[in-house]
Amino acid sequence: MSGFSGPFGYSSTPVIVLKTIDAHVGGEPLRLIVEGFPAPRGKSLADKRDWANRHADHLRRLSMLEPRGHRDMSGAVLTEPASPGSHAGVLFMNSHGFGFMCGHAVIAVATIALERGLIVPGGDGSSLALDTPAGTVRAVATWREGKIAQVSFLNVASFVMHGGLEVTLASRRVRADVAFGGAFYAIVDGESVGVPLDAAHVPELRRFGVDITSAIDRALTIAHPLEPRLTGIDGTIFTGPPQGNSADLRNVTVFANGAIDRSASGTATAAVMTVIDAMGLVDDQRPFVQESIIGTTLSGRIAGRTMVGEFPAIVPEIQGSAWITGEHTFIVDEDDPLQEGFYL
Repeated sequence: MSGFSGPFGYSSTPVIVLKTIDAHVGGEPLRLIVEGFPAPRGKSLADKRDWANRHADHLRRLSMLEPRGHRDMSGAVLTEPASPGSHAGVLFMNSHGFGFMCGHAVIAVATIALERGLIVPGGDGSSLALDTPAGTVRAVATWREGKIAQVSFLNVASFVMHGGLEVTLASRRVRADVAFGGAFYAIVDGESVGVPLDAAHVPELRRFGVDITSAIDRALTIAHPLEPRLTGIDGTIFTGPPQGNSADLRNVTVFANGAIDRSASGTATAAVMTVIDAMGLVDDQRPFVQESIIGTTLSGRIAGRTMVGEFPAIVPEIQGSAWITGEHTFIVDEDDPLQEGFYL
């Protein structure tokens, strides 16, 4: 590989070059790797995810972790589709590992891919079928003045696996529902932990969220009934009253490694909808709107109903908007002692 000439005349020999297009959805970042990531192998996206775990985890680490990323970074890479009729596959990643599904990433990937011509869409120029490790999702974009104004997608079937679990923490006991919205989450009423759902209390929310996720993972084996590789709790969702007039609930999603979603989270919105629907509180005539810790929103509606194994499930349609924030060329010098990044 030829030397890389920096803006100040510095020349080095990078062993890795990655190019990305970055965006955000409701404040939550998404880094789409568009060059430098090998084509994952496998018949299904779950197989491709396993391959990436074995052969490309160093690329996930260097693009997600410091000094190029941070604990709360998330990313994706496009792959060949695995299902007939799908336009592409998507693998999701974050500072913790490769995920099975990420709702805000679907919105961002669809926006980037359509605006930049990375995928040839359906005949109307705005529809994409995307294979994910959790199943195929179908996204529809709304164009406005040459840009994608919003994206809605039909998520994978979502359901409540456990209701009213008692979780013992160091200072109190709380109840949690375990629901699947593309990933498994523990859903907890924020008032039960006594911590306001705002930016000033992020350290406490991180600590309680990690403790609840760990407690449930220790006590129960959580596995998808149709995809045995999809196991464990991805994080804890704290819910509470919204601060804005347009939202139904505020949520804060704390992932298993302590990362906090800045957006209302697509998979979290789907998971919360399953719990609210089981209580008979979802109004089918209007969208269900969730507010994030920074006040941005995502909306959802029930587009259908089905069964996942023995569990009654909904098919949520999630809607939001993404904004492209930049393009990057990341290099890794062969002498860099922190080639794969680090995590604090």
